This record gives sequence, structure tokens and C-alpha cells, in this order.
Amino acid sequence: MIVGTCEIELIIYEANSLKEKRHVIKSIIERIKARFNASAAEVDYNDLWNRSVIGVAVVSNKKALCESMITKIIDFIDNDERVEIINHIMEVM
Repeated sequence: MIVGTCEIELIIYEANSLKEKRHVIKSIIERIKARFNASAAEVDYNDLWNRSVIGVAVVSNKKALCESMITKIIDFIDNDERVEIINHIMEVM
């Protein structure tokens, strides 16, 4: 069993309050779960309205598939105009 994880640090441009931030992050997380069948959650910067870290995990029987899925998730988030990825850390074990 191969597990891939990624922490994706974001700046949220459309948020001027924690409520607006939660709306944007919840939307992104729900779309990741639906489209990629991956686990995702906000894992840091819970109290900052313009920053967030989303943690993503995928499981597969092949390392290349885990890497590919995480790369697609990063690209998916990067295409969302409401946020900008400022850093990401990917691990495949």
C-alpha cells in the first residue's frame, strides 16, 4: 500500500472574513473529495482569514499513481482564481 500526502499553503484573495474564508475552503475541499476521491481537510491557519493550509491524502497500490493524483489535485487548486498556492510539500510513502 502506497500513501501520498500533500500540504498545500494558500493565500485566499476572495476572503475578507473568516466566514468568507470557510466558504472558499469548504468549496475547494468538497470538490477535491468529489472529483479525486481523496481525503482533504484544512490543517493550519484556522484563525487567519486570508491564509490556509489544506492537507490531502491518497492511497494506491502504485507510487506513480499517488504522485499523479496529488499533482492533479495541486493543478486543480492552482486553477481556482480565488486562491494562490504559495507552497506545497508532497510525500509518497
